[in-house]
Amino acid sequence: MKFVIQRDRLVLAVNEVTRAISSRTTIPILTGIKIEVNDEGVTLTGSDSDISIEAFIPLIENDEILVEVETFGGIVLQSKYFGDIIRRLPDENVEIEVTTNNQTTICSGQAFFTLNGLDVMEYPKLPEVTDGKKISIPINVLKNIVRQTVFAVSAIEVRPVLTGVNWIIKSNQLTAVATDSHRLALREIPLENEAQEEYNIVIPGKSLSELNKILDEATESIEMVLASNQILFKMKNLLFYSRLLEGSYPDTSRLIPTESKSELVINAKSFLQAIDRASLLARENRNNVIKLATLENGQVEISSNSPEVGNVSEKLFSQSFTGEDLKISFNGKYMMDALRAFDGDDVQISFSGTMRPFVLRPRDATNPNEILQLITPVRTY
Repeated sequence: MKFVIQRDRLVLAVNEVTRAISSRTTIPILTGIKIEVNDEGVTLTGSDSDISIEAFIPLIENDEILVEVETFGGIVLQSKYFGDIIRRLPDENVEIEVTTNNQTTICSGQAFFTLNGLDVMEYPKLPEVTDGKKISIPINVLKNIVRQTVFAVSAIEVRPVLTGVNWIIKSNQLTAVATDSHRLALREIPLENEAQEEYNIVIPGKSLSELNKILDEATESIEMVLASNQILFKMKNLLFYSRLLEGSYPDTSRLIPTESKSELVINAKSFLQAIDRASLLARENRNNVIKLATLENGQVEISSNSPEVGNVSEKLFSQSFTGEDLKISFNGKYMMDALRAFDGDDVQISFSGTMRPFVLRPRDATNPNEILQLITPVRTY
C-alpha cells in the first residue's frame, strides 16, 4: 500500500475516528486506526466495539485532488502515535507506504517516521446495518434532541438500560426520554416522513454525546439506519455505528404528574444564574441542595446553606405564581442542566407538593411533551 494524501484532510479524519477508540479495550488491535485504500479513496476506521466511526476521504472532491494512490492495501496503526505524528507533520502532503512485515513509513517534507503496523485482516468487521430501516432527520433537530436529553442518563451501571436514551418512533413522531431515576428529560418531535414500523430502542448516552461532537451543521439532514442491535448514522463522508442497549426501558409516562398545586413562570436565564450563584456554596454538600420558597408579590427566594462554608440567599421576581405557597429543595446541578435545555426562554414549573416530582416546560408550549424536564425534590423541610 502506498499513497499521498492532503495532511489537513487526514488530520480531520483521524480526529473523527479517534473519538471511538478507547485505551481500555480488551481487544488490543482496537487501540489502532484501520486504514484502507482502494480505487475510490482512503477509509479510516476507529472502534471500541460499542461505537465505530468510519471516515472516508475521496480521491477527488470539487475538482481538487485529495489522494494519489500508487498501490491499494490496508494497515492498522496505533492511534496514539499515528495521530500525534500526523498532526505535527511539516508539509501539506503526507506519503504513507506499507513495506515488509507491516512496517509503515510516513513522510512529509524532511520528516520521516517508521511505525510497526498490524495486519488489517485481524481487525474486527463492522456490523452489517445497511439493510435496516431508514429514517431521515434534520441535523439541527438531532443535535437539539441529544443536547436536551442526554445529560439525564444514569452514570451508574447498576441498571445499564438507564445509561442510554430511549427513542420511541411511532407513526410520524420521535420521542426521546432519558432518566437516572432522580430526574427525567423528554423531547418529542414530528418526523418528516412517517415511519412504516414502530421502534422502541435505547441508544447509549456515550454514543449520542460523541455523535453530537462530530455532527456537521452544514449538512441539512442525517440518515439513520436501524437494525436489531445496532444503529447507523450516515453523513456525507462519515459513518457512525453504535450498538443498542439490551433490556426494556421503564415506562416513564406514569412518572409525569397530571395535576399541579402551584405554577411558577420565570425567566430561565435569570433563574439559572441565581441557581448557579447559590450552588457556589451548596457544592460542599453531597446533594448540592438548593432551597426555593415563594414570597409575596410573585417573588421567590433561592437559598443554600453549607455549615462549614456559609449561606446565600437571593430574591427573584417571577413572571407569575399561582396556587399554594411553596417551600421545596432540589439538586442544584439537576436544575441547572434542565434550565439550559430551554435556551433562555420563560419556563413554567408545575409543582404537586414539596416531596412530589415537579415539571419544567416552555411557557405557552403548544405540545406539553415537546420539551419537558422533571426533577425529584430533596427532603430538607
